[in-house]
Amino acid sequence: MRRLIILITCALLVVVPALAQDEGAQKYTNERLEYTLELPNAKWRALTRPDSVHNHTEFIYGDRSDGLLRVRKEVVDAGTTATDLARRDHDLKLRFQPGYVEGKEEKFTGRVNGVTSGYEYTGGGKAMIGRIYYLQADNRTIYVLHFTGARSILSLLRNQTDSIARSFQLK
Repeated sequence: MRRLIILITCALLVVVPALAQDEGAQKYTNERLEYTLELPNAKWRALTRPDSVHNHTEFIYGDRSDGLLRVRKEVVDAGTTATDLARRDHDLKLRFQPGYVEGKEEKFTGRVNGVTSGYEYTGGGKAMIGRIYYLQADNRTIYVLHFTGARSILSLLRNQTDSIARSFQLK
C-alpha cells in the first residue's frame, strides 16, 4: 500500500507540472496591429511583410504549405453577421478554387465569438483544406482568421487553430 502511494505521488509530481506548461506558447503582438493572439508552440512563427500601404503579418506552421494563417479586418454594413460574411466569402471567392468542396459551418466561442467555416480544395496538385474563423468584434467589424494548408497536416492541427482563434483579442 505504501509503495502504491509513493508511486502515485511520484507520477503526480511528473504529470502535473507537464500539464501546467504551455508547451512554448507565445503571445504575439505588434504595435501596428489592433489585436494580439497566442501561438501554441515554436513551430508557429510570424512573418511580417511591410509594403508601402499596409503591414501584413502572416503566421506560418513549419512550411508555408503545411499551415498558413492570414488575419484580415472586414468593415461591414451594420447588422451583417459573421455567418453572412462567411457565406459571401464562399460564394464570391472560395468556390472558384480548383477542387472546391464546401464544409460545414459551426458557431465558435472564444474571447471574440463568431462562426467557423471549412472547405477543401486542390493546390499545386495536393489536397488542401481551409478553416476560417469569422470573429465578430462589433456590429460593423469582423476579423477573419483564415488558415490554409495541406489536408494531411492542417487537419491534425484543429486544436491549435481553435486555440489561436480563442486567444485572439483586440488591444
